[in-house]
Formats: sequence, C-alpha cells, structure tokens
Amino acid sequence: MSGTARTDMILIAFMQAQNCSNYVGSWRHPATIQDFTTAQHYQRIARILEEGKFHLAFFDDRLAMPELSDDFSLSVEHGIRTVKMDLIPLLTAMGMATRHLGLGGTYSTTYYEPFHVARVFATLDLMIGGRAAWNVVTSLNDHEAANFGRAEHLEHDHRYDRADEFIECVLGHWSTWADDALIVDPQSGRFADPKKVRRLDYKGRYYSSRGPFTVPRSPQGHPVIMQAGQSGRGKQFAARWGELIFSVYKNIDQAKATTREIKEEAARLGRDPNGIKIAPAVYMIPGETRQIAEDKKALIDGLARAPDAISLICEVTNFDLSRVPFDEPLTDEQMSKIGPTLGLKERVVREAGTNNPTPGQFVKYCRRGTIHEAPIFCGTPKDIADELEAWYVGGACDGFVLSATHRPGTYEDVARLVVPELQRRGLFHKDYAGTTLRENLGLPRPVVTHG
Repeated sequence: MSGTARTDMILIAFMQAQNCSNYVGSWRHPATIQDFTTAQHYQRIARILEEGKFHLAFFDDRLAMPELSDDFSLSVEHGIRTVKMDLIPLLTAMGMATRHLGLGGTYSTTYYEPFHVARVFATLDLMIGGRAAWNVVTSLNDHEAANFGRAEHLEHDHRYDRADEFIECVLGHWSTWADDALIVDPQSGRFADPKKVRRLDYKGRYYSSRGPFTVPRSPQGHPVIMQAGQSGRGKQFAARWGELIFSVYKNIDQAKATTREIKEEAARLGRDPNGIKIAPAVYMIPGETRQIAEDKKALIDGLARAPDAISLICEVTNFDLSRVPFDEPLTDEQMSKIGPTLGLKERVVREAGTNNPTPGQFVKYCRRGTIHEAPIFCGTPKDIADELEAWYVGGACDGFVLSATHRPGTYEDVARLVVPELQRRGLFHKDYAGTTLRENLGLPRPVVTHG
C-alpha cells in the first residue's frame, strides 16, 4: 500500500439484526430507538447512511444467543444479544429504501449449504440492483451447533478447510450463467441461450452440488465477498477469498503489519492486492466540542454491565469462565479447550504475558461487552478526522467499519459531523461512483462468458 493520500476512503456501518448493536449496552442508551423488530428501524438507518454516502451496511450474525454452560437466563434478562433475526428480510427492506448503499449479510459455511447460500445472495443482489455482499463466516460455538442438530461445533481449522470448498462451490454456481445468457425475446420464443448456461457438477471432499444454477447474473456480476479472519488460518482464508476484509486491530502499528501480511499473502496466491479492501472496526464519538464528546463517551462507558463480558467471552470460546475463580490461572487443559476463535485466546495470552491467564485477564484483555474492543476516536470532527487520516494515509487500511454505540445516533452523528470534514480534506467521496457496490468500492466486476 502506498503511503501517499488516496481518495475514496471506505466507510461501512456495522449492523446487528437484534436488540443492540455490537456494543451490548447500546440498547440501554437513552437515545436508542427501541423499534428493532420493525422494518422501519432498519430503513431509517439505511436512509441515514445513504445520506452520509456510506459505502456499505453489513450485518454480523450468530445462530444462537449467548449462554453460560446451558443457562441462557443471564442473556435474556440483560438483553445480551438475545434477539437474532434472519438478515435477508432486513437487507431487502433496506434495499427497497435506498438506491446506492451497499448491503451485506453474514451466512455461515458450517450450517448452511452452498447452493442455498448462492441462491439467497444472488437473488438479493438482483433485487437491490447489484449492491449485495456476503460476509463469509464459519460460526463460533456449540450452542449454534445444537440449534442445527449437531453434537458440537467443528474444530477451528477443519471449519476453514470445509469453508474453502464451500466458497469454491458458491463462486462456481455464480459463474455458470454468462453475462449475456438471457435473451427474453417473446417474438422468437427464445428465453436464454443454453450454450451460455452450464452445469456446475461440483464434487469435493465435503460438498457436492450438481446444478444448473437457477439465478442469472446481477449488474455487478455477483455479490462482493466479505471475510473477517483474525486467526492464522482465518487470515489465509481471507487472503485467498476476501474482497472486503473486516478486521479488529488494537492500534495503528498492528493494523499496518496485519494489512501488509494479508496483502502479501494474497499476492503470493496470485491475487491483485489492490483487489482487496481492508477495513478495521472503530468507534467514533464525535461532538461539537471535545467536552461534549467526552460527556457522550462517559455515558456510553457507563452502559456496560459485568454480565455482558463473561457471557460474550463464553459465547466465542465454548468455555464457561464463570466456573473458574476470577483470579485463578486457567490450567493447560482448560486453555486447550479454548479454540483460536477470532484470535481471542492468542490476544489475551500475548497481552497478559502468560500462557495461563485468569478469567479476570480474559475480561480485561478481551474487552468484550465494552466499547474498548476496538480503537475509540472521540472528540471534535477534526480530532476524529485526524485519527482516520493517519490510519488511512499511513497504509493501515482502506477504510473503516463504524461500530455503533447506540442506534441510530452513532450513524447520525458521524454522517452529520465527521463525513463533511473528511470530504473537506478530499479523503471521502461526495457522491457515489456508480450504482453497484463493486463500482463504489473500486472492485472489478467479475465477467463470465460461455459459448
């Protein structure tokens, strides 16, 4: 990545189809609008984001609510990511309320089938005019496995081995229709050219899918592939497949190093590193003055509750930390039961300086359930733009994923205060480059020809 200024910093809104944003305490914020079970809630946010010229809104997802062992009462009582709705109806509703905003959703390669995911996202992409993205995940925990009739969640690297085949199969289906396959000529009676539609006949170790696929190509070819690999195996997967990579970095130096690592690995695999956009999660808390911003942050910090942290750590580790005394080091055996999910265990071991951290150190260094999981840019619009510019121009990333402290206030504040300052500096576009997500992200359109 160049160290010189580039235009078109990417801005992405991090969304959740639930009672809170990724910050669990957000639902407790006095300015949060609590109509999260309505289409109007998500359409309202979509219009705010499009007015602010955001490139994309994408939804994270889990397929189970957090539990401590087999007890979900804590999550239900405290609203810890308890409501989890399917993303596709929400994305469709948001797409009907906008014309340019990209819309992405998370679907798991562990609990769905390739043909199903290929058809769902190809259809969504057609319905919203070529603005869809699929965030590829392998899922996290045993509670998700139980919801799909499995005894336990698959081992980490095994999930990624399966995911490689899964995405090969999905991309294969998306390339079986040529761009000009449709004729739709009532006069001649020809609907499509059969020479320009082929059967896939995918056969792998884990998946097979025959075809032919049943959804024609969209204006952008096919949905943008998003990925959020944080572990070593996850980074390899991201470098191989990801077009837009969502990440969480502690600081700018870590961001520079990891961004460089992923793009170098992509180049080694024969990909153009410029065809990969990397956007880390950040919190932005802007105020007309620094004091106003600091007051906002103090209120937001105060929304976190102790149960949030333990519940969310258990959700991603498949290990109930509440059963270990808070200041007692975990044994080697206990640590072995915590997989490298999201790179979380590695981060705690590194920052705690021990291979056997305590539950208290997990809470401290994971920072789950607080806004301190990601960098926090708090201050005037100029203060925040200075931080964003340093990361962006310095080669740490291609843009940012905005994590919301409350909805819709975070998106409103950033669109109203920060975006104009970025535009004034020539760092952010004043209008969309085109009508498809690929055009607006500066990603190439995949072309398919047959016959």
